[in-house]
Amino acid sequence: MGTEQIVIIGAGLAAVSAIEALRDEGYAGRLTLVGKEPELPYERPQLSKDFLSGAKEFKLSHDQAWFEEKDVTVLTGTTATALDLDGAKVALSSGDELPFDQVLLATGAEPKRPPIPGVETAMTLRTVEDARRLKEAVEPGTRVVMIGGGWIGLEVAASVTALGGEAVVLEAAAQPLLNVLGPALAEYVATLHARNGVEIHTEATVEAIEPGVVRTSTGEISADVVLVAVGAAPTTGLAEDAGLEVDGGIVVDERLRSSDPRVFAAGDVALAKHTVLGPLRVEHWDNAIRQGRLAARSMLGKDGAYDWQPYFFTDQFEFSMEYVGHSSPDDEVVLRGATASDEFIAYWRRGATVTAGMNVGIWDVNDRLRELVGTEIEPDQLTDLSG
Repeated sequence: MGTEQIVIIGAGLAAVSAIEALRDEGYAGRLTLVGKEPELPYERPQLSKDFLSGAKEFKLSHDQAWFEEKDVTVLTGTTATALDLDGAKVALSSGDELPFDQVLLATGAEPKRPPIPGVETAMTLRTVEDARRLKEAVEPGTRVVMIGGGWIGLEVAASVTALGGEAVVLEAAAQPLLNVLGPALAEYVATLHARNGVEIHTEATVEAIEPGVVRTSTGEISADVVLVAVGAAPTTGLAEDAGLEVDGGIVVDERLRSSDPRVFAAGDVALAKHTVLGPLRVEHWDNAIRQGRLAARSMLGKDGAYDWQPYFFTDQFEFSMEYVGHSSPDDEVVLRGATASDEFIAYWRRGATVTAGMNVGIWDVNDRLRELVGTEIEPDQLTDLSG
């Protein structure tokens, strides 16, 4: 059954999930995966967490035998240079062309590089090669300055500390993660990092990166290594050049279909129509898995829609948590349990509606939190889920 050839461009977790679902759902046609990195697909969370900290070895999602078993042609170290919709073919950096009946764009995102003098000398973290270079650069006492106090910057700070380095975080806002967590929880995370030796500078604007120093609005910060971690931009160039609709991501419907019905998008690059939340682009591991599966089902004409709540997790020192939902900076935050114990539940509310929940140091409760998201519930009914 199925089409003659499906081409998947991008070799991350969304792509692997789509491959698995396509074969599980009975697709027997040709399947080609195009990935620009030399490695087979792998999961990115390890790059700022376990692999970078030295806790675990680098791990691929699957070995070569798995792709052979799934009868997938894997083109690593290969870039898709053009998507020809009229000719129904993909041009490759090798000079070859791939005909297609359907295409999945899972091209991910690229680290942003702000227009700072000297920014070209700083590192970014997106690929395993980036992580290897950063890991090799950190020895006991190495001073690593993170520009950006978001999830990646803070996770790297924790990993650098585990390697014996000195971690410094520069954050433009009043607190790291302020817009994500709200003042109380942002303060909790900042205090946790400070307690573990991380140096945090807030309301600091970076003016220049120079050898051995980062110049900021609040003074000069000495640095052996500088990492820029100010977010990522979706890799939409291929889609734009092909004439697909793009608006801060490849615009797709609730079934992940683009403005061309033969082309789908999933993962970090997709601005997808959530059935409840509207247009949403999510850069997290769980979303890549789920959207890969949904894209596969949609390509085969099977049921499914983008209707799940976003989920992510992080590990930073004693701060180990899971978060589900989609809150806004002005949502009310309700805490249950003691932050001092590093074991508590946080809820976000907009009016009477729970918009998100986070379990910190408490496990096997995230499914219950997921059930509460989107429901109307009074504050006195929000518990620490211990019962």
